[in-house]
Formats: sequence, structure tokens, C-alpha cells
Amino acid sequence: MAKRVGMEVAIAVAEAVGMCNVDVAAVYPITPQSHIAEHLSDIVADGRTDTEYVTVESEHSAISVVIGASGTGARTYTATSSQGLMLMHEILPIVSAMRLPICMAVANRAVSGPLNILNDHSDIMPQRDAGWIVMFTENGQEAIDLSIQSFKIAEDPEVMLPVAVNIDGFQLTHMVEPVEFPDQKAVSRFIPARKPYAMLHPDTPVTMGAFAMSDIYHEMMMVKDEVLKNSKKTILKVWDEWAKTFGRRYKPVETYRADDAEVLLVTMGSMGETAEVAIDELRKKKVSVGLVKIRLWRPFPFDEFRHVVRKAKLLIVTDRAVSFGGPGGPVHAEIKAALYHDKHRPAVHDYIIGLGGRDVRVSDFVTMVERAIKDRRKSAVKDYEFYGVRE
Repeated sequence: MAKRVGMEVAIAVAEAVGMCNVDVAAVYPITPQSHIAEHLSDIVADGRTDTEYVTVESEHSAISVVIGASGTGARTYTATSSQGLMLMHEILPIVSAMRLPICMAVANRAVSGPLNILNDHSDIMPQRDAGWIVMFTENGQEAIDLSIQSFKIAEDPEVMLPVAVNIDGFQLTHMVEPVEFPDQKAVSRFIPARKPYAMLHPDTPVTMGAFAMSDIYHEMMMVKDEVLKNSKKTILKVWDEWAKTFGRRYKPVETYRADDAEVLLVTMGSMGETAEVAIDELRKKKVSVGLVKIRLWRPFPFDEFRHVVRKAKLLIVTDRAVSFGGPGGPVHAEIKAALYHDKHRPAVHDYIIGLGGRDVRVSDFVTMVERAIKDRRKSAVKDYEFYGVRE
């Protein structure tokens, strides 16, 4: 039986990564990710993991270092947040195009400007088309589990793609939560040594990331898309193995009291547990409402999502980022696209919430649901609106 301990989530993530036999790590500190970088360097300095920890001068350098190391066959790790992720932006599609299984934590934080160090999802959403596998965590235990799983998923011969694990900044990273760490021997069995398809080595020269003219570039992008979509099979396989080994099961789309609900609230990230309490309160009022939580963002789980919302009459999507001048929030746009061809698709309303760390309480979720139901009865459901704007 694993022992439960109280630990700050960012520290717990670093501890989890330290269990994964990482060869090279390069992490530049940035709030609220810094505790991952700092504690991982402590683990290396204490000799608890045989990892080469490279001190770099920026996030651009961090991702560049792990690209080179991964190309030599090393197991690699990095972490970042907000402007740091934006600084990595030009490199991220190169990682996926080169099929390098780099794993990264993103401590989600608002993107400047104005300067803000608190949580929303405006850092990861501009990266959604970079070709990475992207997952969201809801609590500290999930942050530990998905961090460990990410190496097995990324390095699978059928995948060979980078993985980003999103952990809401401050709302998760700096919270002390009760968590369980799996046994080190079990983790070592769960994640076998990496067996790279190709390696950079002076004795056997190969080319990686070569120039591609238009006669092959188009086809390469199609393959990149297919590989990312096909990775879902491996993700499901790894999650099934994790459940059998460690007892905790993960799904691309998870639900709470949703089976008989006419109205479904949709969340992604740490606000799911707050929303669950709101669902319970609304159920006491005889409101037929449930919760849908998106765990896997890329590849998007179209089939699973359509299945869990098939009986609903109204979807209330919550977004923590804005697609400026577009359809509201990116999750809202994704869901509308997923349901476009369904003849009996539910009405969809988008609330943009919690930007820059704005509190969203249980009472706010209750209000959002009640207001959206009222607007639907009046046939006044809007595409999207910013919830809780100060007047």
C-alpha cells in the first residue's frame, strides 16, 4: 500500500520525474514553474538520479538542449510556463516533426500583456497546433501520474512524439495536497529503457531535421497529423496498464453525474473539482446537470466526447483563454467543430472564466448553469461571454 504524504504539487512533479531515469534535463526557472526546476536540480545534486542537469540562459535554450540530447537517444525532460513557453514556440513544431519524445511540464500561467503571473490557459492554447500530445491535470495526484506516464507514451515506437503535461499555475503548482508516490521498482518496470529509432552519433552519421521542398513537405505534414491522431491508441493502452498496475484509471474524457443529465458543464484542468461541488448543489435543486472533464486535449478525443454528450440538450463550455476576434474560447471552437455534423447536437454556450487568476467559486459555476438554462428557455443563448466582468 502506497503511503500518502502532504507535498506541494510542483515539488511532487519533480520527485515523480526523478523516478523516471531521465538522462538529460534542461529547465529554465519561471514563475510558477520554478519549484519544478529548483527541486529537480536538488534531486540531481543529491545524487538521487543519474541525470545531466544543464543550466541554460533561457527557455529557448532549454528546449534546444533537450532536442540535441533526445536526438542522441537520451531520455529528456523540461518544464516551463507562460512567456517561457512562448519563447519556445518556434522550436516546438520542430520537436514533433523530428519525432523526438521529449516530455515537458507546463505550469499554466497568463500570457503578457499586461504582465500577470497567475493562472489561465493562454500559454498552452497558442501551441495547440505544434504537433505535441497535450494532457491536462486536475489535481496533484494526476500531475504525478501523468508526468510518469508521459515518458512511456512519448517513447513508444508507435508514437515517438513529445508530450506536454499541463498543471495549472499556483492553483495546483503551489498547493500542498495529499499524494501517493508509486514504488520506484514498479516505476522502473513500467518505463523500460528508451530504444530510439535513430541516434545522432559520429560513428554512424544520420540526418535529422533536413530541408524539405514542396514536393515532400505537404505529405510530411499529413503524416505528422496521422501520427498524432494514432497516438491515442497508445495513450489508452498506457492508461489501461497504469490502472492495472497502480489502481488509478484515466480516460480522455471523464464525467461526473452526467449519464442522465440534460445540461452538461465542460471544464479542463484544476477547476473540475470545484465544478463537481456546484453540480452537487444544483442536483439538490433538482437541476438535471452533470460535468464533462476533458483530460486529453491533443489528439482531441472526438469519439469519446460525442458519446458522453449524446443525450444532452445544452453544453456549457468554460474556457480559460480567448481566441481574440474569433469564436470566443478555443475549447468552445473545438467542441462546436466536433459536433457540427451531428443532427441532434445540443446548444452550446461558452463562458470565458478565470483569466489572469480570477477566482471562480462554486457559486459562480452554479450561476453560470442557471443563467445558461434561463437564456436557453428564452432562446437567447449566446455564442460566448466573459463571465464575471467587473462593472
